[in-house]
Amino acid sequence: MQLQGDPAIAVVTGGGGDLGRATALRFAAGGIAVALLDTSLDAARRTLAEIEANGGRGLALAVDVTRAETLAAAIDTVESALGKVTILVSSAGIEGAVEPIGTYPEDTFDRVMAVNVKGVFLAMQAVLPRMIARGGGSVVNVASTSAIRGRGGLAGYVASKHAVLGLTKVAALDVGGSGVRVNAVLPGPIAGRMIESIERRSEGGVRRANPAALARPEDIASTIAFLASPEARHVNGAAFVVDGGSTLI
Repeated sequence: MQLQGDPAIAVVTGGGGDLGRATALRFAAGGIAVALLDTSLDAARRTLAEIEANGGRGLALAVDVTRAETLAAAIDTVESALGKVTILVSSAGIEGAVEPIGTYPEDTFDRVMAVNVKGVFLAMQAVLPRMIARGGGSVVNVASTSAIRGRGGLAGYVASKHAVLGLTKVAALDVGGSGVRVNAVLPGPIAGRMIESIERRSEGGVRRANPAALARPEDIASTIAFLASPEARHVNGAAFVVDGGSTLI
């Protein structure tokens, strides 16, 4: 069953990462062509190979989401090769340093904000005017439960995810009535590279995640797929927490 119209074309930033890969595979299983944007072309191509091995269709592109001209050119390429973009999922993100705020490196803070916040902002700028002109589309921004709580030692990451949630709310208001929707998903810790990196570098500032409480990337991808689908046609500006209840503690 297709998730959004016919034809449906999805762009997934961070398409070579754990969550981006799971999301792309979920879309492809629903008959959606997927463009995978990632700083690592090799990683994007590995995801594409899995999609194609299962009979899906897609495209892999090396893209720096912090550069407006690069993103705009990528969307042009996607639409020439696959068709008009109907879904955007911004899942590109980095964790940055694990340091107390008093010693958190300024250059690292700037880089985290550039990738995690500016990247989301620029991706929406590249796609939303096209969707609005066509009268429909869905954007899902990947934030985090760090958008609604603090985490010691992760100044850059937590600040960036709060900002992603704010951008999502603004964009949802800006597109209101156009047929386009903008929502956010707020995952808790996900099994994979990022949580392993944070825990490896943590010295007590970040509470160690209980492996039993970690989400699989596929758990989050299912929620993203719902938000991108016509079944969520009345959902706009929402923040879906997917964390197994960890923020309740």
